[in-house]
Amino acid sequence: MKTVLIDKPFEIRVTDTEKPVPAEGEALLKVLYGGICGADVASYTGNQPFTTYPRIPGHEFSAEIITIPDNDRGLKPGDVVTCNPYFNCGTCYSCRRGFVNCCTDNQTMGVQRDGAFREYIVMPVERIYPGRGLSAKELALVEPFTIGWHALHRTAVKKGDKVLVVGAGPIGLFALISAVAQGAEVYSADVLDGRLEKAKRFGAAGVINSAKTDIVKEAMNITNGDGFDVCVEACGLSVTFLNCIDCAAFAGNIILIGNGKKETTFLHSVLLKKELNVFGSRNSYPDDFQSVIDLIASGSVPVLDMVSEVYPVDRADEAFKALAANDGSLAKVLIEM
Repeated sequence: MKTVLIDKPFEIRVTDTEKPVPAEGEALLKVLYGGICGADVASYTGNQPFTTYPRIPGHEFSAEIITIPDNDRGLKPGDVVTCNPYFNCGTCYSCRRGFVNCCTDNQTMGVQRDGAFREYIVMPVERIYPGRGLSAKELALVEPFTIGWHALHRTAVKKGDKVLVVGAGPIGLFALISAVAQGAEVYSADVLDGRLEKAKRFGAAGVINSAKTDIVKEAMNITNGDGFDVCVEACGLSVTFLNCIDCAAFAGNIILIGNGKKETTFLHSVLLKKELNVFGSRNSYPDDFQSVIDLIASGSVPVLDMVSEVYPVDRADEAFKALAANDGSLAKVLIEM
């Protein structure tokens, strides 16, 4: 079967590997579409500290069930589905308390273990989610959507809350959609007008181009000097985290999704002075997958607007090169297996 393989940083190819054989409790799936995540690009460029090589990338995907054991979830051959790609140990303190998303020995497909960018994979039945009639492209967007969804449920976002999402890449946009779905008045900040236009299409009440205007002054103008109830950091940059601290209301909430790669220096007393709640967010829960599938199935979110390009698997190297050189114009890029 065709398989996308990263041999080492900046060396990627499509090769032939053996078709997998399902073990007890596993289904055989034919992969249909896979989304390229920032983590996959980091593996390609050598900037993912958890990746070892060679590695098959991919953890955002849709698939058709080929064979599956008898199960009580109504899953059967021919169903188009998506899957939970985070493999947790089940025994660590996090897992024992139900926080399976932050298992201390988490293995995400495409990073710590081989991923889905191949024609066939096997998956445990309990990790497979019915597609509810969604298209294969839509189902390939569920996993990244759950990242934003989970983050926006780290704190109680109420109807009428003012929320600022800093960063309008795919994860930031999914966070924006999640906040809108909870009834919040959501604003998006980015340095690229093209991304901000997309944020408007996904329900942003307003946008801030932080390359052209002072984000803190604009935040205070929008909120009549109060600050935002919730600020979501979706870039992973020191400056954007500091922006969130400054833009948040007293007794406000900050949610961190962006995976920072540099240290941030600040006077922590500002967190005390404003009594800010700062939440980290990692991966998502199984229930988040079902919630996102239900939301997309409702027809209220034009999720396919997130897709910028679709590449056939034989051109996977071009897709990775395009994202590694992304100037911000590309949102989600899919590989058609």
